[in-house]
Amino acid sequence: MSLSTRVLSLATLLIVAAGVGSWVAYQKLTESIIERWGQQVTEIQVRYDSARLLSSLEREIGLAKQLARSPNLVAWAQDPDNRALQNTALSELENFRGGFSDKSYFVALTANLNYYFNNAANEYADNQYRYTLDPNKPDDAWFFQLVEEGRDFHLNVNPDTNLGVTKLWIDVLVRNQAGEIVAMVGTGLNLDNFLEDIVDIGQQGVTTLFADYNGAIQLYRDRNYIDFGSIIKPEGQKKTVDLLFDDPQDKQQMLGMLAMLKKQGDTAGSVESGFVEVDGRKHLAGVAYLPTIGWFEITLLDLSVLLPKREFWPLVVVFIAALLVTLGVFYWVIQSRVLRPVAELENAVKQVRDGRYDLPYLPKPDNEIGQLADHFEKMTDRVRRTTEELEARVVHRTEQLHLQARTDPLTDLKNRRGLDEALKEMVVRAERENVSFGILWLDVDNFKNINDEFGHQFGDDILRRVALWLRAAIRPYDQVGRWGGDEFVVVMSPCEQNALAQAAERIRATVEEESRRTGTALTLSIGAHLGKPGESIDTLLHYADLALYQAKGAGRNTIAFE
Repeated sequence: MSLSTRVLSLATLLIVAAGVGSWVAYQKLTESIIERWGQQVTEIQVRYDSARLLSSLEREIGLAKQLARSPNLVAWAQDPDNRALQNTALSELENFRGGFSDKSYFVALTANLNYYFNNAANEYADNQYRYTLDPNKPDDAWFFQLVEEGRDFHLNVNPDTNLGVTKLWIDVLVRNQAGEIVAMVGTGLNLDNFLEDIVDIGQQGVTTLFADYNGAIQLYRDRNYIDFGSIIKPEGQKKTVDLLFDDPQDKQQMLGMLAMLKKQGDTAGSVESGFVEVDGRKHLAGVAYLPTIGWFEITLLDLSVLLPKREFWPLVVVFIAALLVTLGVFYWVIQSRVLRPVAELENAVKQVRDGRYDLPYLPKPDNEIGQLADHFEKMTDRVRRTTEELEARVVHRTEQLHLQARTDPLTDLKNRRGLDEALKEMVVRAERENVSFGILWLDVDNFKNINDEFGHQFGDDILRRVALWLRAAIRPYDQVGRWGGDEFVVVMSPCEQNALAQAAERIRATVEEESRRTGTALTLSIGAHLGKPGESIDTLLHYADLALYQAKGAGRNTIAFE
């Protein structure tokens, strides 16, 4: 055998060995990159999907809980046959209906089991009663189950056969002062729209689903897997997340991750992940527990779609070519085009995992690693912008709730809470600046007769007109609010006796004149008190109330000072 043959044979053997070694190295390297990248991306995706769900639900849940604390609703629930209490409560429910994103609400009373509902089309206006719950009827078992368990809050995906709708229901128990359950109230979200917006978002290679505390599937792109009405189903009959997997080990692994997150409790805030097989393809599963709603968020990433191995094939060619040239070129190429970019990308992934989005410069060689780094930078920027938008939305919604809590929804004036805060500010300012201030307590004369004769809706319209006239009659820096019912309070600071008297007469005359023009003659009884520095809020209100009582006793449509 000639030397050239031996050299060629040895070169061939070396090339084959290098090729085999390169192929083995390629397989291990790409799998390691994909798995480590997938684990980091899984955690980010899980948190992102969880944030999208919570941002859609937290405001609805907050409004439902606020409605459940309504004194009007509690009073009616304890005396359901009282028509006046019913009208007041239903009026408040209608006001809340406009605040829910679905523009719908429901309330079920434990005393008589009556179920009331109205939707976005206001289809059941003035006839919100829909049906009476039956403890022997399977379709109504959810209500009695939730009342029996005593859970103050629950999410439930369930079809209502009586109403002919399927929704994601937000159920909140209503309790009286003794802690007894007197009703259940809440709203619903259209299931198809919710699945389209939150779950089935068309992101290739990413599958998102949500399961309840027991692992029953609540939201999934395939409705056949959703466990409708899971609250009333016994264990063993529910459609749980393990149905998605064929391998018993994968089933056990998924249930084990759920159990681990349950054990960690509400404060853990961690994400569990592991590899599973779905439809014959390897997926990376990430699971997080959402303690605010008692659900699990599960994300399945098809790594063969998100980061296919064929994207790394040019690296094999570069690797073998580098071997054929010199070991030094091989080392330089691998170091500059693969190892360093991957290390920088891994550091960047860890940084994003820790919640820091100000990424350092990532080297982007002109290969798949560079594309991956570019995609990662864009993905990180999108996650950062989404986080900022969510934070800004939370701030905006907090400001809106703060304003709503201090505004009377009927008149857009300050409500009693807003007036209390204005009075506190006035008292502090009066003591600091040693100035006097005025309070006017106004009452619409014979308002009950107007309600009885023309109805509450007409009465509400009268109150809105009075609010407009009051705004027009006071000084720009004075404050006016609705104390309750047909009573209003004007806070004037600073103010002297003459200014207080003039303002009171101007208000009285304005309301009398403007109401006569609109065809419904109204008058006001006004109690006025000029406060001095050092007087408490209770003292101010006491004297203003005494003055109002005197004005009423003097024949109404008059002003009294105390």
